[in-house]
Amino acid sequence: MKPVINLNQLSDGFESKQGKFAETYYSVSDKIGAKKLGYSVSVLAPGNRVCPFHNHRVNEEMFLILAGKGTLRFGDQEYDVVPMDIIACPPGGREVAHQIINTGDEDLRYLCLGTNEPVDICEYPDSDKILAMTSQAGQSKLRHISRASDAKDYYDGETDALAPD
Repeated sequence: MKPVINLNQLSDGFESKQGKFAETYYSVSDKIGAKKLGYSVSVLAPGNRVCPFHNHRVNEEMFLILAGKGTLRFGDQEYDVVPMDIIACPPGGREVAHQIINTGDEDLRYLCLGTNEPVDICEYPDSDKILAMTSQAGQSKLRHISRASDAKDYYDGETDALAPD
């Protein structure tokens, strides 16, 4: 496998669309033999965003804007982004939640780079959701999304905890 690829030659994009969450996604990692980092290129039409506002508790992400312009939501701030801007999204709480939105009038194209830890927790502040996920060799093994407000007591549903001593 060749360890180099020219991003201008990516041709097998995957399109996803759910309202304003729409992108063309190009996988790169598998094409160049990456093992511990995930690489991809996202292309957003004007007005779109890839995913909901979120933060990772374990994985770290970095984005390099290649073309177009947009807005980065980061914590409780917003930043304009343009070509050659590098965005750091470290693991942490809602203070590092992030989302890139194409606020320009042409496609926004950016390189995504992230760690591929086998376990991660994501929070979605706008919708009060939590995602717990595990993976192995890039394959999802467990993926569960719930509302943070649906929290249960540790012993909830445990019959031995309800039985008298």
